[in-house]
Order: sequence, then structure tokens, then C-alpha cells
Amino acid sequence: MTLEPDLFPLQVQQKTQVAKDIWLFRLVHPKGRSLPVFTAGAHVTVKTPSGQKRNYSLCNNPFETAYCELAIKHERHGRGGSQSMVELLQEGDMLPVSMPKNDFGLKDHLKEVIFIAGGIGVTPLLSMARQLTDARSMSATRFRFYYCARNEEGAAFLAELKALENLSNASVGQVSFHFDGGNPDQGLDLWPVLEKPTAAHIYCCGPQGLMDAVRDMSGHWPQGHVHFESFGASSASELAPAEAFDIKLKPSNQIIHVPAHQSILEALRQCGHFVPSSCESGTCGSCKTRFVSGDVEHHDFVLNLDEQRDHIMVCISRAKGLLELELAT
Repeated sequence: MTLEPDLFPLQVQQKTQVAKDIWLFRLVHPKGRSLPVFTAGAHVTVKTPSGQKRNYSLCNNPFETAYCELAIKHERHGRGGSQSMVELLQEGDMLPVSMPKNDFGLKDHLKEVIFIAGGIGVTPLLSMARQLTDARSMSATRFRFYYCARNEEGAAFLAELKALENLSNASVGQVSFHFDGGNPDQGLDLWPVLEKPTAAHIYCCGPQGLMDAVRDMSGHWPQGHVHFESFGASSASELAPAEAFDIKLKPSNQIIHVPAHQSILEALRQCGHFVPSSCESGTCGSCKTRFVSGDVEHHDFVLNLDEQRDHIMVCISRAKGLLELELAT
């Protein structure tokens, strides 16, 4: 296995289906060594069997160093990353993995935390809850955990979350599940949860609709009290492009077609153009590219409003009609 400098191989010890379309991968060091220490909320970058790089949150207890665990949703209509992980990666295989990184960690000395998870977005929040209920953390932080999903069949880690609540005798953690059956109006009513700001910090991860709702309803909370894990928040299927379009490179005037099933980044690569990239999910900022003109559909979580006027993340964002990119050939 040829590895990139920032990746090292871990072995798939276990591969288990934990909910409909969700698979848990337990990774270990091939020589039985301890894995790098991480903090709850961290993620790793993996090179999937299809060759794409993807970020996945670590969902195990950070006090556990003999293994790490990733939960991955099988996106059959996505861009191939999760699909290759679920369909091609088997127990005993080696997987290139980066060192853990954390842009979503728990703040120190919190009195209370509100976790709001949607679907596969439960993964980093589960790790946080596990850390808070572990006696070794010596934490006095209380938490309320709201887990939203379409139905019980598609929700992972229900038993694990209930066990954490029982472990703390509900004095530390309280867990509730909210299934909407595909109708958002039947799910969790966020307003009673967020109406009155408190000293608590909110940690949210899930589909874009859930995160937008939490963002809208928590605007009156103190600054710095609301935290989002955004990569992968919109599933690949939700962001699957509906229309193809063309890009025109400046100053060469080369025209490149971007099919409906392909990203701008992938189309550029196929035509021999190199653009730096890492996460390929709109969160790291590596593929930030200037555009000259065009109707851009921004799907990233990096650019501010000023930057969106003349920059695009080519790994995930789209365009309607012709998009002119400033790219040296």
C-alpha cells in the first residue's frame, strides 16, 4: 500500500451494521499498538477504497486507545466515498487514516451541554456523551441529548445512548429520541429547547435542514455558545446535483463540462487541472477558487458572505448555467 505522507494504515478489526444503511468500522493498529489520543468531537481523514478522501467523526470513547470507531452511512446516490467504504472495505483490510483533528471539541468546565443530533450526525456527539459519563473524565457537566431521525430503524446507537443515560442515573445525562417518519413537522419542536438562553453550550450535527433550524432559533443565545460540526452535514444524496453545467477557464477560455453526477473538482481533474483539496466536503477551504462570473450555488461551510461574491469551493458547490473560473493552465 502506497501511503500519502499525512496518512498511516489502520486495520479493519470489525465491520458491523448498526442501523439501516449505517455501518460501524472498528480500526486498530496492525501491530497492536495504542492509537493516537484524541478528544471528543474529533475526526479523521481517510482515503476510501475508491481513492477519495473523506472526513469521518470518531464516535468511540476518547479514553479508549486500543481502537477507534467510525460510523458511516451508505449513500447509494452520492459521489462514491461512503459507497466504497461500505461495499468494498472488509474486515482485515488496511485503511489509510490521518491523525485525529478537532475543530468541534467540548469547551472546558461547562456546566451544561445540549446535544442536538440528526441521523448520522450522532457520531461526534456520541463520543462527547461517552467522555462526559466516563468516570476518568471527572466531569461535572450535565447534558441533554436530543436525537432526531426519520425512524428507529435508521437511527444508530439507540441502545448505547440509553445505556449512557442509565449509567448516569439521569443525574448527568438525559436522552430523548424524536422520529418524524419523513415529516419534519412531526419531529422535535426546537423552540421549547432553545427559547430561553441559558449558560449551556449547544452542540449540533446533522442534516443541513436541522442545522439551519438550530442556527435560526439560537440567534439570541450568547455568542460562542452554539457550535456546529458541518462537514458531511448535508448528505451526498441531499446535495446530489440536479443539473449539469459548463465551466469556462480564464484566461485560457477552455470549456469543461460538469455532468450532473460529478463535482467541479472531479471534472477539472479529468481534464488535467490540479486544484489543492483535502476534505472534499466543503469544510477545509483547500479548494477555494476565484470565479469571474456565474450563478453559484454555495454548499460549503467555509466562505463568508463577502468571499461568496467571487470565490467557490469546487469540491462541493455547483452553478446554474456557465461558470467562469479564474484558473491558470
